[in-house]
Amino acid sequence: MSNKRILFAGESWATYGIHTKGAASYTTSGYEEGATVLLGVLKDAGFDVTYVRNHEAVEGFPYTTEEFADRFDLVVLSDIPADSLLLPHAVFVKGERRPNRLRSLARFAEQGGGLLMIGGFMSFAGFEGRGRYAMSPLADALPVEIARSDDRIEEPEGVNPIVAKDHAVLKGIDGDWPYFLGYNQFKAKAGSDVLLSVGDDPFLVVGQHGKGRVGAFASDCSPHWGSPEFMAWRHYATFWSQLAGWLADA
Repeated sequence: MSNKRILFAGESWATYGIHTKGAASYTTSGYEEGATVLLGVLKDAGFDVTYVRNHEAVEGFPYTTEEFADRFDLVVLSDIPADSLLLPHAVFVKGERRPNRLRSLARFAEQGGGLLMIGGFMSFAGFEGRGRYAMSPLADALPVEIARSDDRIEEPEGVNPIVAKDHAVLKGIDGDWPYFLGYNQFKAKAGSDVLLSVGDDPFLVVGQHGKGRVGAFASDCSPHWGSPEFMAWRHYATFWSQLAGWLADA
């Protein structure tokens, strides 16, 4: 059992729909979270998990390296845009100065903390480039080179990653990997380890940033890119718990 502390940010969204039927229309709204299964896996593995949803992160995400180091061993960003962490109310509305939280997070990793980014429409470069991490301090910390424009590779027929290198993260995970319906395309930095790949594209990359361990998983932890087959995969829990444990154990 692990006693490592994880801050997991993102994987939530609100929807607003307009329905038109002839001369009449009406609206609906909803709220969803995509990390429920993964968060359960991490908690069952003994991790102390703090979940900060997308709308909560704008004001509730830590500001300083000291806050990260005092409270967490690993920070996971999943489908949360850089702007949500760069533009709190005080900066965006009041024009006041605040610490750059992504620079603080990069320093946290450099000083020995773990850092993981999981793919999605608002991860890495993301949809129309709106993830915007290539222009942030995390670009230097993560083990991959991030695009500056839309980096999504949609694969409606499904793609199966293959193991590119043996590693403790993949220990005991045998057989074929399940299919994924897309991923963020990036390049592995020199000195990093590509553990999974799809064709010529890295799919899981890990490495070091200073004293800390960092990782980049190109696809999603849940639908739509993370397929039902992936969610039901017998190694789903093993994979995520081993990845989190390795990253947190710098």
